[in-house]
Amino acid sequence: MKIALVHDWVVTKGGAEKCLEIFQALYPEAPLYTLLYEPETIKELGFTESQVTASFLQKKRGITKKYRRYLPFFPYAIEQLDLSEAEVILSSSHCVAKGILVRGDQLHICYCHTPVRYAWDLTYRYLQDNGLSKGIKSAIARLVLHYLRIWDIGTANRVDYFIANSRYTARRIWRTYRREAEVIYPPVNIDKFRINFKRQDYFLFVSRLVPYKKADLIIRTFSSLGLPLKVIGDGPQMADCKRLAAANITILGRQEEEQVANLMANARALIFAADEDFGIVPVEAQSCGTPVIAFGQGGVTETVIPADGTNWDKATGVFFYEQNEGCIKKAVEQFISWEDYFDPQVIRQNAERFSAARFQQEITDFINAKQLEWQKRR
Repeated sequence: MKIALVHDWVVTKGGAEKCLEIFQALYPEAPLYTLLYEPETIKELGFTESQVTASFLQKKRGITKKYRRYLPFFPYAIEQLDLSEAEVILSSSHCVAKGILVRGDQLHICYCHTPVRYAWDLTYRYLQDNGLSKGIKSAIARLVLHYLRIWDIGTANRVDYFIANSRYTARRIWRTYRREAEVIYPPVNIDKFRINFKRQDYFLFVSRLVPYKKADLIIRTFSSLGLPLKVIGDGPQMADCKRLAAANITILGRQEEEQVANLMANARALIFAADEDFGIVPVEAQSCGTPVIAFGQGGVTETVIPADGTNWDKATGVFFYEQNEGCIKKAVEQFISWEDYFDPQVIRQNAERFSAARFQQEITDFINAKQLEWQKRR
């Protein structure tokens, strides 16, 4: 079969790109279509540049640094990519990739990381975080998001089968598009992580430094607690994070994967405060046998088993249920009182449910089954 891959943009290697990396390994000859890309990241994922077709946005100078400014053009840009030679289209979508134009005889399977969050769930937070709550710019942004929502719903009909990265996302796909979705959890390369039974005295936060990840909240909380915290990540909030950090906070910036794995293996616990659709980082931490202190909403409730004081044969972390300093402090203090009861082997075993090999097999089985089903309908 002639299969084509579609991904929103390829700038940094995040959770969505780790799924794309597996798709490339499964279908190494498949072309990739995307709005824009960073050449080094493309190579890191296993593609050659000759395999990649980008939209007209790629020609904009410095596009990989400021692509979010071009959001109004994303729907139009994705529709200009010509996939007419493909028999099967596998889109990896968290923004507009699912809106690729398809013919009636093409099979389109969408691995949906999330419906467009800043057009739906995060609309008001997006406006606030970008200084767009009031004024003419706010009115323009709201109009753009309004039409993006209309386009987003309409293009759901271009997808034959949805795959969701969690039950949480599947519910959001149903609420937004009224479409059922099969749940296939994303891959985690658990083999590159090791258990370290001798922990060092620090907590760890790993994330892009963008508002909804709540890095600023975590830094304020640990500055108040006085406990050592290491922060890995880069992004628009870097300057704010450095300004907020007390002497007990170490801002490390972006780190290589090997160093991230090493820091995870040595940490007392990972701190995770975002409402994520899945959240690969907490699973990576558990692959090291490292407990997770997390906001108990979203995909993390499917990957972390909260301790209740008795379930030490299953427990892998502690939840807090409000994104504020008080709740996080209580969760950290609860973790410290239970810290010695957590079993790194139990935590690692929980992470093994999300292996890359399992993901590869489930994706392959799903695509093969749907292709046979599709052929019978023709």
